[in-house]
Amino acid sequence: MKKYIDIIANSYYGYWNYLKYELIQINHWDNYFYGLIIISLIVWCLEIAFPWRKEQAIFRKDFWLDTFYMFFNFFILNLIILIALSNTAAEIFNDILSVFNLSLSNLQLFDVDNLPTWLGLLIFFLISDFVQWNTHRLLHAIPFLWNFHKVHHSVKEMGFAAHLRYHWMEPVVYKSLLYIPIAIIGGFDAQDVAIVHFFAITIGHLNHANLGWDYGPLKYILNNPKMHIWHHAKQLPKHTKYGVNFGLTLSLWDYLFKTNHIPHNGKNIELGFDGDETFPKDFVKQELYPFSKEKH
Repeated sequence: MKKYIDIIANSYYGYWNYLKYELIQINHWDNYFYGLIIISLIVWCLEIAFPWRKEQAIFRKDFWLDTFYMFFNFFILNLIILIALSNTAAEIFNDILSVFNLSLSNLQLFDVDNLPTWLGLLIFFLISDFVQWNTHRLLHAIPFLWNFHKVHHSVKEMGFAAHLRYHWMEPVVYKSLLYIPIAIIGGFDAQDVAIVHFFAITIGHLNHANLGWDYGPLKYILNNPKMHIWHHAKQLPKHTKYGVNFGLTLSLWDYLFKTNHIPHNGKNIELGFDGDETFPKDFVKQELYPFSKEKH
């Protein structure tokens, strides 16, 4: 037990020091704090310059709530729970494997260090995006998880910051299901992973932005604003019960597994979900919603 307590304590201490380093050190390109700010400002400027819904205000509905979510979920949430939880869960998993005289190295399929950097990153990206696509489907299909995911789908006007409006339980689910597939691939250089991470943030921001883009032929590979808005449509198509267009960065999985749906230009469709008119409107109540008796 003391080992796990030490892991939790060291996680808090380590991540706090990391946050301070990120705020102070602005001279390294893989700085997540300033990277998020730069990506957000660029995509917001694109929204202002090329708005799809021209009548939508620059400071749209819930703009500041989503901005708060963006920084809370990307940084503060890690400090409060995620890093400590992830490190502890990883150690527990390793301890369970040790009972069977196994370790993650025994399960490792190959080591990306033995591959060209570009190929290792591509494998990492494809595997992580596919696992997250499947996880996203579970968030819609399992009622318990859907109550958490409703926070993200409570967005009524799309904008870049809506990308990171989600309940704190979501990354717990994503990271848990992603841990083993990534662990058995092998080690990754932190700076190399940052490339993939920044790319995913950029595509995610663009998907939620007030932009009418689909990237032409690349729409069958990359998720895009014209596709993703249908994922947020309040009225689900009759052929599906849980939703459509589950892709995070890649649209490829939706086309391969027939969960794609873009019936027409979705510029002005209503967003949300059935019953969203009674869904809490502020941060604290939204975070507490899945645990309340009022959920439905």
